[in-house]
Amino acid sequence: MAGIEIYDTTLRDGSQQEGISLSVSDKLRIAGLLDELGVGYIEGGWPGALPKDDEFFRRARSELNLSTATLVAFGSTRRPRMEASKDPQLRALLDAETEVICIVGKAWDYHVTEALRTDLDEALRMVGESVEYLRRHGRRVFFDAEHFFDGYRSDPDFALAVGRVALEAGAERLVLCDTNGGTLPHEISEVVRQVRTTLADAELGVHFHNDAGCAVASSLEAVRAGARQIQGCVNGYGERTGNADLCTIIPDLVLKMGIPVVDEARLGRLAPISHHIAEVVNIAPDAHRPYVGVSAFTHKAGLHTSALARRPDAYEHAPPHKVGNRTRMVVSEQAGRASIVAKAAELGLDLDDDTARAVLERVKDLEFAGYHFEAADGSLELLIRRVRGWSQPYFRLESFRVFTERREPGSVSAEATVKVHVGSDRVVTTGEGVGPVHALDQALRAALRGAYPEIDDLRLTDYRVRVLDSSDGTGAKVRVLLETSDHRDSWGTIGVHENIIEASWEALVDGVVVGLLRLGAVPPDAASSENRQALTTTPGSSSTNTVQSSRRS
Repeated sequence: MAGIEIYDTTLRDGSQQEGISLSVSDKLRIAGLLDELGVGYIEGGWPGALPKDDEFFRRARSELNLSTATLVAFGSTRRPRMEASKDPQLRALLDAETEVICIVGKAWDYHVTEALRTDLDEALRMVGESVEYLRRHGRRVFFDAEHFFDGYRSDPDFALAVGRVALEAGAERLVLCDTNGGTLPHEISEVVRQVRTTLADAELGVHFHNDAGCAVASSLEAVRAGARQIQGCVNGYGERTGNADLCTIIPDLVLKMGIPVVDEARLGRLAPISHHIAEVVNIAPDAHRPYVGVSAFTHKAGLHTSALARRPDAYEHAPPHKVGNRTRMVVSEQAGRASIVAKAAELGLDLDDDTARAVLERVKDLEFAGYHFEAADGSLELLIRRVRGWSQPYFRLESFRVFTERREPGSVSAEATVKVHVGSDRVVTTGEGVGPVHALDQALRAALRGAYPEIDDLRLTDYRVRVLDSSDGTGAKVRVLLETSDHRDSWGTIGVHENIIEASWEALVDGVVVGLLRLGAVPPDAASSENRQALTTTPGSSSTNTVQSSRRS
């Protein structure tokens, strides 16, 4: 099992997920991150099928400096009734100039006769001649046996014959693909063992889709049955319900099965790389994804938090730091004092019993009013600090106002003006946005940028609104949840009000204040205890900038 290798297909199979569209620069950036993670092979795309992939392989030759991974070009066997040397697809694969080429061919008799509309003998020739042609040109070849498990169920002799022809022609790996994703793990292990018995010299790989929810389990079972190569995608991206999730498979192999597919230092980068790639593909990370989700090691129940304070392994199946994650405590009205104390300790704050009880009572009151702190750890942090006597020193709101203008059907813009005091300066900024919250966000950033250049490191990554009591109609109270990121960490903040702008402003301000705290921003008049006790605030938007000096005598 020490020779197990990870083959990543995020850039090809993963990019087929609905909602993902990667530029060439995106693909180069992700490839660099995958190499940093330590995967063995990176499938870059399908040259000859997409101009974007042709460009990727051209740029990769000069721009990618891979240290652990080998770049792979993917394509198909020659077309039916065509010579391999005349097939433009095989030519494009050679032109990609990768050391390894992976080609796919049919292993299900049904697909041969109905999709390719040819006979089984021709299908075997397509496989053998294509592999042989690429090997003759000095390439290492992996062969993906498409629909292998369905094909083995339908006609095992033909499915095995496809694999045998590929191996005899020089393929290094025979990859058994569950293309429809419907085979169960116990079936997978049985078939892999049978193939190993029949094709004893084959180096087997596996490629699973998650349509039955079993792609990770099937991958692990295949390893136990003798597969050497595991194919999958970061964060489980892929068509339909996705591919096998390498962010779960890799730590399962390393931490649970003792198979060192990546070293300890690289495994410790797993969660940050998962989140970084999620940002590149522009899909919010799944908070509840095993190992890498921000909720993967998050605890709410009082029993859990009190036990964790004594024994960190009491309610965690693996050490979070091993995968670059961390233990988190979330607090709600159901929390006990131990949960409050544990959350404060996580933030580096000491609470005595009286303060912890005061925080808990405040949480209960606010959650009764519509707040929801388990989804807003940033606002909870500020609440704990305020109960301890702190008030944010960065800026003080004087006022804000927002205008929304509809110029023509489908064209709506917003303008916001924010007046804040930053130290002893009064700052007035005006900004525009696609909506009122965007305009406020931009205006506040403009107001604070001069004193706090760190503001440019903060990014709003999620904005959600919920009506709390729809029976009140347009006068109902709303809850706004925001997520802010500094590209290393993220935090949630919350606002509740009958006015959606005020609720959004509250959440925006909390997000900015937490960000400035975590980035170590220093208030302009940090030596002044008066400024350290500045009033709490709220966020806005940027464009015109006026600063009025109002230094106190």
